Amino acid sequence: MAADRFRREFEREEGSVWLNTAHQGRLPRRAAEALAEAVQWKLHPEALAAAEPFSEVPSRLRRALAQVLGAGEAEVVLANSASYGLHLVANGLDLGPGDEVVVAANDFPSDILPWLPLRDRGVEVRLIEPDGEVLTTDEVEAALTDRTRVVCLTWVHSFSGQVVNLEGVGRACRSRGVWFVVNGSQAVGAMPVDVHELPVDAMVSAGFKWLCGPYGTGVCWLRPALSDGLRPTKLYWLSALTADDLAAPTLDLESITPRRTGRLDVFGTASFFNHVPFIAALELLLELGIDEVAAHVDGLVVRLLAGIDRTRFRLVSGEEIRSPLVVVEPLREPSREVFERLAAAGVHVAHRRGRIRISPHLYNTPDEVDRALELL
Repeated sequence: MAADRFRREFEREEGSVWLNTAHQGRLPRRAAEALAEAVQWKLHPEALAAAEPFSEVPSRLRRALAQVLGAGEAEVVLANSASYGLHLVANGLDLGPGDEVVVAANDFPSDILPWLPLRDRGVEVRLIEPDGEVLTTDEVEAALTDRTRVVCLTWVHSFSGQVVNLEGVGRACRSRGVWFVVNGSQAVGAMPVDVHELPVDAMVSAGFKWLCGPYGTGVCWLRPALSDGLRPTKLYWLSALTADDLAAPTLDLESITPRRTGRLDVFGTASFFNHVPFIAALELLLELGIDEVAAHVDGLVVRLLAGIDRTRFRLVSGEEIRSPLVVVEPLREPSREVFERLAAAGVHVAHRRGRIRISPHLYNTPDEVDRALELL
């Protein structure tokens, strides 16, 4: 299988099994090599004297991220986290007294916190408690009012592994003229996505989970209709000027306007120590193909689901609509004891809200899944 060849791109520790990609993805060897090259640029800054690295690095990164998302390059915003994109939308939309934002009350904090300061502007932020683990289309439709301007949800729920129906919720939002903002951090890189085919207006993601980039990387995709309506909150010189501009005898700062592509990016887009290895990680995933990655991950998830003892654990994550996360709740012993037993044996998973979360990726094998099942 092609994935076997690519698995060799990742370090492996004897006696240690990393099944916690939902927290951090492994950095590929080729990304570490790219980082070492970028370090040389700073050791010998004459390599940075030309302007090319400052333009080529963000351009190459934007191109790779656009391929992952099925997006146009001009629609991609370079970020340092999923939160960057969420704050970009929350602070850029012209929301005021009487407007509503709908979020899931049990969502990950990063999807709720950016909206709460809007209450100071008179915006009502409504935290809707789902009957199950995630809000259904019917629940979102019931929550929408004439004042609702934004719905913000995760694609794959971090605490349960359950999948939000993006098609259904997106259609409900679109029929009411509501922006639909999605955090795809627990899916992008392990589940194929084409943002142009989804009724979604913004998709954000961390870059350090399933995309296997360094910590401090991320992406934000904005549908042009949403992007065009955001209030400018910053004017960054690299989004408006070139080296030639700086070399000119005079510079009229009052007349400059930012380029469309990159105007909303995080500052420091060349970010050599983060973005250079991030590019290498993305190009590895694209070389294999996100469909192939998804098939490998799903095979491991199916193996986990088949091996879990249902007399000892309640399955929280979905079985028919699967995600890259398998979440179980112990029935016979405290979750802390299960987590510590796994950790003591070198099997690394997550402990969240009294549950055990297992998240395999490209670098994991069936044998490692079986090891975790033995300990469970």
